[in-house]
Amino acid sequence: MQTIETDVIVIGAGPAGLCLARALDGSGLRVTVLERETEQCLRAPKFDGREIALTQRSVRLMRDLGMWRRLPPDECHPLCEARVFDGRMPEPLKVGGGDEPLGWLVPNHAIRAAAFEAVAECGNVTVHAGVRIAAVDADAAAARARLEDGRTFAARLIVAADGRFSETRRALGIATRMHDFGRAMLVCRVTHERPHDDTAWEWFDRGQTLARLPLGRATPVGHRSSIVLTLPGVQMRELQAMDDASFAQDIARRFHGRLGAVSDPGERHVYPLVGAWATRFAGTRVALLGDAAVGMHPVTAHGFNLGLLGVERLAAELRDAAASGTDPGDAARLARYARGHRLATAPLHLATRGIVALFTDDRAPARALRAGVLRASAGFPPFRRLLASFLSDRRGADPFAAALSLVSEQGDGRPRRADRW
Repeated sequence: MQTIETDVIVIGAGPAGLCLARALDGSGLRVTVLERETEQCLRAPKFDGREIALTQRSVRLMRDLGMWRRLPPDECHPLCEARVFDGRMPEPLKVGGGDEPLGWLVPNHAIRAAAFEAVAECGNVTVHAGVRIAAVDADAAAARARLEDGRTFAARLIVAADGRFSETRRALGIATRMHDFGRAMLVCRVTHERPHDDTAWEWFDRGQTLARLPLGRATPVGHRSSIVLTLPGVQMRELQAMDDASFAQDIARRFHGRLGAVSDPGERHVYPLVGAWATRFAGTRVALLGDAAVGMHPVTAHGFNLGLLGVERLAAELRDAAASGTDPGDAARLARYARGHRLATAPLHLATRGIVALFTDDRAPARALRAGVLRASAGFPPFRRLLASFLSDRRGADPFAAALSLVSEQGDGRPRRADRW
């Protein structure tokens, strides 16, 4: 059977995989993308309910990749402020509210379509859609992917970008710590009576976690937001069985009336909540990218942002290899990528696990502890700036930098002039 030579094989044409392929355009490396979905699904992906909260850094990278201009302007919604509630506490923790948005909310399907359009213009990227992989292997000489139709692609590097349940990662023998949070996540767009003021809510309530993501300007019938609700499986099935009118009333009740009347719910999408953390981000002629490396709980809304961080780091290594005429699958380069990406993602991954553990524990001691944490945080400006840094990524290349804001305070608690935003 035919063996096709290339330089880099990217398995998975999700946003992370396509962004890497686009980032390598013009490097001189031949890039082959293998994807089981059809080309029609890649060109015009269906709305899946998910709204992606992009940091300012992610937006800059998407501009550099030629993706941002391809997004529909009416689907890019500014996120100016975030508020965190605990139960019925009267005053939430507020983050943001400055002159510049914390970030932007963009539908996942729009990002996927923009990424595919950008890649379609690349001269050195070939996308094979609608194919299924029978086997992958890698050794010191080469990395190979064999398709079910008999074709084999041989390259100097395979990048696994096929999601948190990555079959490529498993086939290459890279173990993963999976964490099932025991809940399901429902996402649905609704219209509500009261304005959202471009403000996101994260609401930790008894037995549930709620989020409201603002979606642009008011319509003639009200204000539009995406609702994210996490519940145990049995309760989620009961919610899915409701008709639209009952569902809208139930959402209004869950928000304790703060949305006003709720109407016009869109299609409801439900996803299992499962986190993933690969024990290695690279191996012999293989690198993991996106959710295949780090699959985040959505509570901090940083999944795709971390994927783009990985794209930026890995693309820099591969472009440097191409420019210097060295091997893109060089073990030292891949180890440097893996080490840097682990250091960049570990703090947020661990912090997210801690937040979820604390704020979804309904036992009385945990409820008292988190209420105290939020009350103390509300009066501690450095914490709010730290939280804003994690939300907007204003501090630079990795989440470690945000923590530096905690030690850059003067004795009176005010930030130094150089650290003000």
